[in-house]
Amino acid sequence: MKEQYTSTRRTKIVATLGPASSSPEKIEQLILAGMDVARLNFSHGEADDHRRRAQLVRSLSEKHGKYVAIMGDLQGPKIRIARFKNDKVVLQVGQPFTLSRTHPGDAGDETIVGIDYPSLVQDCHPGDELLLDDGRVVLQVDHVEEHEVHTIVTVGGPLSNNKGINRRGGGISAPSLTDKDREDIKLAAELEMDYVAVSFPRYGSDIQEARKLVQAAGSKAWIIAKIERAEAVADDRALDAIIKVSDGVMVARGDLGVEVGDARLVGIQKRIIQHARTHNKLVITATQMMESMISSPIPSRAEVSDVANAVLDYTDAVMLSAESASGQYPVEAVQAMARVCLGAEKEPTSTRSQHRLGETFSRCDETIALAAMYAANHFPGVKAIICLTESGHTPLIMSRIRSGVPIYCYTRHPGTQRRAAMFRGVYTVPFDAARIDPAVVSDQAIDQLKQRELVKKGDWVILTKGDFYSNSGGTNGMKILKVK
Repeated sequence: MKEQYTSTRRTKIVATLGPASSSPEKIEQLILAGMDVARLNFSHGEADDHRRRAQLVRSLSEKHGKYVAIMGDLQGPKIRIARFKNDKVVLQVGQPFTLSRTHPGDAGDETIVGIDYPSLVQDCHPGDELLLDDGRVVLQVDHVEEHEVHTIVTVGGPLSNNKGINRRGGGISAPSLTDKDREDIKLAAELEMDYVAVSFPRYGSDIQEARKLVQAAGSKAWIIAKIERAEAVADDRALDAIIKVSDGVMVARGDLGVEVGDARLVGIQKRIIQHARTHNKLVITATQMMESMISSPIPSRAEVSDVANAVLDYTDAVMLSAESASGQYPVEAVQAMARVCLGAEKEPTSTRSQHRLGETFSRCDETIALAAMYAANHFPGVKAIICLTESGHTPLIMSRIRSGVPIYCYTRHPGTQRRAAMFRGVYTVPFDAARIDPAVVSDQAIDQLKQRELVKKGDWVILTKGDFYSNSGGTNGMKILKVK
């Protein structure tokens, strides 16, 4: 496997695989276009579909010397209406409309439709707003009976089968993990996925439960909490409770935007990114980032601005959903996103950091990591940071600091090599320090960069390591070295 280091892009790209991007040719093109993380969406497709896509990602990324992580995205609870007799109705403002847990699942009409989440009846109260189909249709609860929620349509329009239901302000009590999710966690373990994303967590305990299931399945996957419920962002305490027990978070702007309202979404997005970085966690910005590219080969100016703003806020990764899974231009969408990221990263603000300057640190490896970044940003001539690591935690902490200096994750573990593909500004170099004479480890580490023409004689390099290369969390030393 010959590694490729041709891109200077620091922000990583998550691309969802689906019907439009399942062939070997398309997946290969996505990898070459800049896909750093392949997302397998368990809401769609069968287990064998995911197995085949995962195998293709592994084999084709190795063929091209790329490190591509795989993320399995759990479906979570399906809170949806059932089906209509004629597949679709049109609701008028002011008309009554009933959601029923006893109505036949395929016999909905303009007055009533079944629901697949019976507890919705207990979760609703008069005056509540229910948003269907991502807010395209809005119902106000008039009264609730034993089996039915009676509403008045306040925003009308077409409504088709199986559309999702949200409650303005949150408050739907469905558990985060379903029986299907538990089976999909086993599949993620079988496929050695690098990340598992948990849908609709409300509390930190939801993530802790998911982690226990992931570990019980024999997986070392990191857990990504999808922030998409109003309860999760009700205040800083609620948000931090989820972030602290996760390995990273996703700003899942679809359901989150419906529950909190469009007007608050951008501010909340910035708060999530900032809090995740403060707690040394990954953050992905997702949903409709280049939605128009489902049917257009170029993004809109508004979409370009949206992606660039997330980059300037220092998100680790930006994500494509339907654009790459079912759109007409999956490869072009990745290419466009890569261009926008590179353009935004050229702005000086993307390399200036005020990260935690007034705070104390709680761990030795955290102290070394942040000290290394401070040195890199303030000592002219530093061209690279070499981080000898087992778990990848030290380069993750390093990447919380705004910087233009590339961070190279030197590790012997394939899982860590792939996982680092999600970290902003971090690039993988396979390296087994435990097999090298300690007296020459630093020289051999620098030689890896020289061979790749990433540094030259006279450059400065910062190297961090631990006294024992087999211990996770053991980074306790930093050197500043001149390239010979």
